[in-house]
Amino acid sequence: MLEFDKRLNLIKQAKYKYSLQNVEEPNLYREIYDYEHIPKIAFNMRHVPEDMPDEIWITDTTFRDGQQSVSPFTPEQIVHLFKLMSRLSGPNGVVRQSEFFLYTDKDKEALRRCQDLGLRFPEITTWIRANEKDFELVKAAGVKETGILVSCSDYHIFKKMHLNRAQALDKYLGIVKAALEQGITPRCHFEDITRADFYGFVVPFAEELMLLSKESGLPIKIRACDTMGYGVTYYGAALPRSVPGIIYGLRHYAEVPSAQLEWHGHNDFYKVVSNAGAAWMYGCSSVNCSLLGIGERTGNCPLEAMAIEYQGLRGHDDGMDLTAITEIADYMEREIGIEISPRQPFVGRHFNVTRAGIHADGMLKDEEIYNIFDTTAILNRPATVAVDSHSGLAGVAHWMNGYFRLKGENTISKDDPLVQAVRARVDELYAQGRNTVMGDEELEIMVRNADVNRYERLLFHKSK
Repeated sequence: MLEFDKRLNLIKQAKYKYSLQNVEEPNLYREIYDYEHIPKIAFNMRHVPEDMPDEIWITDTTFRDGQQSVSPFTPEQIVHLFKLMSRLSGPNGVVRQSEFFLYTDKDKEALRRCQDLGLRFPEITTWIRANEKDFELVKAAGVKETGILVSCSDYHIFKKMHLNRAQALDKYLGIVKAALEQGITPRCHFEDITRADFYGFVVPFAEELMLLSKESGLPIKIRACDTMGYGVTYYGAALPRSVPGIIYGLRHYAEVPSAQLEWHGHNDFYKVVSNAGAAWMYGCSSVNCSLLGIGERTGNCPLEAMAIEYQGLRGHDDGMDLTAITEIADYMEREIGIEISPRQPFVGRHFNVTRAGIHADGMLKDEEIYNIFDTTAILNRPATVAVDSHSGLAGVAHWMNGYFRLKGENTISKDDPLVQAVRARVDELYAQGRNTVMGDEELEIMVRNADVNRYERLLFHKSK
């Protein structure tokens, strides 16, 4: 049977309808996941088309999945981060939603206080267990949308829940119907989708949800959860690990609109950012992230990474204030005590710091040579040079110019006697056995000791 696809403006064969396969034994994909070896990446060389949605955005799970991996945030900390997140989002809602827990008094207080801010973005949503009683919490909170856990792999259905697929499907649909009856938009979290039987359970379940969505008039959402970080983006990779295959299948076979489709990944195999980007590229409007990537085990997709990726893909920031990223990282490290790797992109202390002498020489001539973009303007993070035994005269000169905020004709060259004096003292310390990077305060003391009059003039420039 043929039908005309209005979106593609082409005549297509009618899609195949997949039915639930209620197997007696779980499909654990043992040929891929034998547990005794690194999981295999299989290929079938089926290439699906890229299908970037008209609109893409980010959702946040810092106060839900992210918070599970660290000491619980206080309501004051959540409110502060929520305001920063809103500033990062901008007026067009690039960071569209943020989900909250509802189970403790602190959870409820934090949610209420964020609601009282009256900010348009991010919209506050919640997360609950597949339990009808939890809808009372959602209604009491006055939110319009809630996430519902609907695990979809046989690992969870058979081994954790002790159900078969038909029983799981019936239970999930009952919970979704209960949400719809309450006028709440369900966001169904397809947990462990990268180990699930895609055509035997995932697609039939998604088709049922889309039927309920049409009947109710509410946009039921599907969050494809790569719970264990198994997803891959390789061209021609096979299901269940193929991120393009998962997104294409949900779009093409279950007819889930892009705006109702969300990707949630974990970083167990270092693929969380590339997987989220691929989800966007193949038709998923929303990617779910957390600030600094905090979350279970290796964490979620870093929200700041996808904010940068958004601008790279779209060519503009769409109103985002990316300087908020630096303030968020500083607050989470200083006030909450979250340890940030010094080399973590965009937020680590050393992400735009160079040590190599030859690199420092290039930075001194033109920062653009060794800095990824204008980190001062975009992130409010000037590129710097760390001074150690390998920095050379150029490294010391660059440090001085940065630390004392010298611009234009006031900049110091590597041939300056003051630079040479400080470098000589640095060399002396390392010759005596020092093996750590020089700190700003001790370098400042060296400048003062070398020439106190010039030091005072440099302080004048710094204070401007």
